[in-house]
Amino acid sequence: MQTKDINENIEWAKINADVLRSMENPRIGYWIAVATCIAMVSCAVVAEIYQYQTGIGVANLSWPQMWGLYIATFVFWIGMSHSGTLLSAILHIVHADWRKPIYRFAEAMTTFSLMTAGLFPIIHLGRVWNMYWVLPYVSDRGIWPNFRSPLSWDAFAITTYLTSSALFLFIGMIPDLAICRDNARGWRQKLYTVLSLGWQGDDRQWRHFRKIYLLMACFLIPLAVSVHSIVSADFSMSIMPGWHVTTFPPYFVAGALYSGCAAIITLFIILRYFFRFEEYMTIPILEKICKLTFAIAMVWSYLNLVEFAATWYGHDQVAKELLLWKFNGPYAPFFWTMLFCGSVMPFALAFEKLRRHLPTMFVVSLLLNLGMWLERWMIVGPTLSLSYEPFAWDINWPSMVQWAIVFGSFGWFGLLFLVFVKVFPSVSMYEVKEMVFHRRRAHRPDFAVELHRRATDPQPGRSPQPGQNPSTEGA
Repeated sequence: MQTKDINENIEWAKINADVLRSMENPRIGYWIAVATCIAMVSCAVVAEIYQYQTGIGVANLSWPQMWGLYIATFVFWIGMSHSGTLLSAILHIVHADWRKPIYRFAEAMTTFSLMTAGLFPIIHLGRVWNMYWVLPYVSDRGIWPNFRSPLSWDAFAITTYLTSSALFLFIGMIPDLAICRDNARGWRQKLYTVLSLGWQGDDRQWRHFRKIYLLMACFLIPLAVSVHSIVSADFSMSIMPGWHVTTFPPYFVAGALYSGCAAIITLFIILRYFFRFEEYMTIPILEKICKLTFAIAMVWSYLNLVEFAATWYGHDQVAKELLLWKFNGPYAPFFWTMLFCGSVMPFALAFEKLRRHLPTMFVVSLLLNLGMWLERWMIVGPTLSLSYEPFAWDINWPSMVQWAIVFGSFGWFGLLFLVFVKVFPSVSMYEVKEMVFHRRRAHRPDFAVELHRRATDPQPGRSPQPGQNPSTEGA
């Protein structure tokens, strides 16, 4: 049974070769996944064209059900973006080196989740030619955005988070892009030459690189937490029953981390299979992610109970009726499914035998994210169906157009992600080498010195030649 996070005897040249090979020759499953994603995106494109030509009415959106699946799915994708960059930054600061083989694709997941989320406010407008209306700019008609509205805060927070996450991802890739540049040919070599920014790996570049990467990690942690707190303010700043809840910011942040960790498990298993990454995406690392996901799931379940208790013992009678209606009303099957997937299913992560079984973890991670998507829908749908005034009571189910566009958004995210891992290294080569080096030095210092000695370094039993200076490279 594999117990170490990584094979400490792996050669550095093999790390380069394995990662570079993954960008050239994936398994056939990769191409099947790409074709599936293109088919899903095609469904969404057809639905969007139909909605564009016919009008937003075909989405079955009307007052009071004016948000529907579009905004629920927007919140889901914003939430899923949380774990990649946020966990990568936190684990980098606390020097958790088991993050090194997996953080690259997790950060990419953040960037593409945000890009997918950004489509939904535009689609929800209906009039996509007015897409610039979703940005809080000073209009030429003298109308100023309402900066007291959380919707304006959303635009600033999400734009800042997307920019910072993409920059964090890019900066972390620069040393690896230089390795790709030195080993690629044709258009790839030109692309990596431009993106590697002249990286040579000298001492000065490494010192600046370390400082910038650490500073960005420190900046991103509060930013990531504030983004989903602001998204929660879209709901909690209103007076709608079920939304005007004090615990919404931590509840949203916990839910975001939860869905992001579940997505990392899914992508971990997929990439491990597609690119034959068994030596880097190891079972012990998967176990650590599963334990982290289980802990966050328990926090999310606790906050759910706090919300239920606050509503039940509170004085808002309408909010209490709404809570009961979720348990036994028309949305009850979806609400109970959410509770099962979100609060019961995570207990599968508590058993070592299940954690080490990849097919089981793949199914469990999908069910966890199904529960988290239903959670967003159960926040939006029931409240808009049962407001304070009886004339605003309306049960409205999503149309096929909404379902098709939501379905296609998963294909869009998958397509972006699969293209990225084919063009760029999805495992950080230089950080995996650092991880191997430190593990060797911790467990077998003599062996580590022997493996990392270069021809120009002083050899044991031999005194330095006159005029020969000890090398400092790799310090």
